[in-house]
Amino acid sequence: MSTLQLLVLIMLMLGVFSVGAAQSALPPAPGAHIVNISPPGQSGSEPSIAVNPNNPNQVVAVYQRGGQMPRGTPPTVAYSIDGGRTFAIAQVPPIPDWRGGGDVSVTFDNKGHAFLSSFHNDGLGSVSYWRHGAGRNGIFVRRSLDGGKTWENDAATVKAFPTGKEPDFQWEDMPRIFADNATKSRYAGHLYAGWIEWQIDKSIMLFSRSTDGGKSFSTPIRISTHAGLPRDDTGGLVGFVGVVGADGTIYAIWNDGMNITFTLSHDGGKTFAPSRKIIDVAPPYFGGTGGVPGIARTMGFPQIGVDLRAGPGNLFVAWSDYRNGDVDVFLSSSRDGGRTWSNAMRVNDDPIHDGNDQFFQWMAVDPVTGAVCVQFYDRRDDPANLKTRVTLARSTDGGKTFTNYAWTDTAFEGQGAFLGDYTWLTAYNNRVFGIWAETAPSGGASRNAPSPHAPPETVVRVGTADFSGGGASSKAAEIREEYK
Repeated sequence: MSTLQLLVLIMLMLGVFSVGAAQSALPPAPGAHIVNISPPGQSGSEPSIAVNPNNPNQVVAVYQRGGQMPRGTPPTVAYSIDGGRTFAIAQVPPIPDWRGGGDVSVTFDNKGHAFLSSFHNDGLGSVSYWRHGAGRNGIFVRRSLDGGKTWENDAATVKAFPTGKEPDFQWEDMPRIFADNATKSRYAGHLYAGWIEWQIDKSIMLFSRSTDGGKSFSTPIRISTHAGLPRDDTGGLVGFVGVVGADGTIYAIWNDGMNITFTLSHDGGKTFAPSRKIIDVAPPYFGGTGGVPGIARTMGFPQIGVDLRAGPGNLFVAWSDYRNGDVDVFLSSSRDGGRTWSNAMRVNDDPIHDGNDQFFQWMAVDPVTGAVCVQFYDRRDDPANLKTRVTLARSTDGGKTFTNYAWTDTAFEGQGAFLGDYTWLTAYNNRVFGIWAETAPSGGASRNAPSPHAPPETVVRVGTADFSGGGASSKAAEIREEYK
C-alpha cells in the first residue's frame, strides 16, 4: 500500500469515527441554564420544584439539608422571580420544637400561593426497622403568599405524633403535596397530600385533603388496598405520587413490590377506588446487586402525569428498572383513565444492553402543551458506568417517541454519596424546570459532616430549558390527533 493510499485510509477511518462520535453525542437542551442553589459547604438532597401557573416567572425550589444541622433548622427554600435564571434563599420559620424537615415537596395552587410539605422526626431506632426505639414524627405544611419569598409562621399539621408515646404511634414517611389547578374542576383550589405510614406489621398509603387553602387537613384515610411489608426496603410500599385531571379526578400511584399500583378518586379525595396493580416492574433497586455503582442508595419508583388538553384520562407513568440488565427509564400510557396501559417503552435512547445506567427519573406533563418531559441521571458516555450527567427527554406525540437532550455538560461521580431518594421536574408552556443533587466538584466530605469518613458533599442544582423558540412551540402545538 502506497503512502497516499495509507493516508486516505486513515482519513476515511477518522471520518467514520468522527461521524460515529457526532451521532452518539446528545443535542443540548434548548436554552439550557444550570444554577447551583445550595451554598458551598451545605449538602442537600431530595429536592422539589414548582412553577406558579398564574405567574411562570415565579419558581420555588426546596431541598432537605444534609450533615449535622442545629435543632429546628428548616428545609432550604430558594425562590426565583425571573423564571429560574437566578434564585435567592428564603427565610423559612422553623416549626417550634421540631427538628429540621426532610422529604420535602412544594406546589402552587390556583391562587398562586406556594405550599411546602415536610416530614419531621426525632430519629429512628435501629437501622431499617422504624419501630424499635423510634421517636416522635409528623407531617406539616407551610404557606407562602408571595411566590416563596416569605413563609407564614403557622404550619398546618397533616398527621403527627408529638410525643412518640401515643398508644396508636406509627411512623409517617415521604409525603407529597399537590394541588387541583384544573379550571373546570369543581374541586379547584383543593390541596392533597399522600404518604407512607409504617405500622408495626405492615406499610400502607394514607391520603388527606385541604379545602381551606392549606390551613387545615382532613383526617387521613387509607387508600392502599394491599399492604406492604413493615421495613423501608424492598417489599414495603414506597413513592406516592398524585396528579389531578382536567375534570378534578385524582390519580395516584406508588410502588408495591414488583408492580406499580394505581387508584383514583372522583369526589375530590373523599373516597378512592380499590387500588390495583397496573404495571409489572423489576424490584426497586436500593443497593447491593441491583444498585447503581457509586451511589449510596437509589430508587426507581414511578411518577404519574396527565395531559390536561387531550380530554379526561390521558395518563402517563414513568419509572426505571433493570429488566434489561442495566437500569433504563420506561414510560407507559393510558387513554381510558387508567383502565388499560400500553407496553413499557424505553425513554433513554442509548443502545440497549450497553451496560450504562439511566436512573433517578422524574416525569412531568406540560399542562399547556401536553409535552411529556422526563429527566434522569445518565451514564451513557462512560464505559465504566460511573460518570454521570443529567439528560432531559421530551415527547410531543403523546409519549410515543422521545428526543433525548443533554441538560448538563459536565459529569460527576457518585463516590458513595447519598443523593436522596428522588429528583423532581415540572413544566409549563414549553419551559421545563428540573432539580437534582450532584456530588460537589471538590469531591470532599461535607464540612457539616461529623467525620472525614462521611459521604461526599453534595450540591443541589436547578436546570431550566426553553422549547418555545426555534420552531419548538409550533412542533409542540401539532399534537395530536393521535388521541382521537
